[in-house]
Amino acid sequence: MFHKALKLEFREGTRFEMTFQDGSVKSYDISSLFEKYPQLEALKDRALFREGRLMGGYGIVWNDDLDIDVETVYEDGETIKKYPGDINIGIADALMKARAESGLTQNELSLASGINQADISKLERGIGNPSLKTLNRLARAMGKTLKIEIS
Repeated sequence: MFHKALKLEFREGTRFEMTFQDGSVKSYDISSLFEKYPQLEALKDRALFREGRLMGGYGIVWNDDLDIDVETVYEDGETIKKYPGDINIGIADALMKARAESGLTQNELSLASGINQADISKLERGIGNPSLKTLNRLARAMGKTLKIEIS
């Protein structure tokens, strides 16, 4: 499963908070990795630690030698908030998960569904506004069914 990070905020010590596309906010202390990855101990330097930046929403990079995958944060971090998010972000998250489960690239999904790859990209970034017909075509192309819930 792939989770995309939207926001990174540094906290005290070696702790940071990361907001994900699915609306969850995770707290993570990178010092938990120091024993396994001793090179990360360089992040005890507060100035260096605060230089970290999100790269494409899928990793935090400090320099050529120091980085961490956001999946580690998502899986091992402590959930401190869960925002319901807007509907487009929910659609984006569901579409990305379904496509990953199907093992399709955006281009392959485009060919299978007849929907332009650029439009699929917009939907996965939460900036598209798809019709139910479009969502149904995408679901069918992935071998899935579209399910709509109101809760």
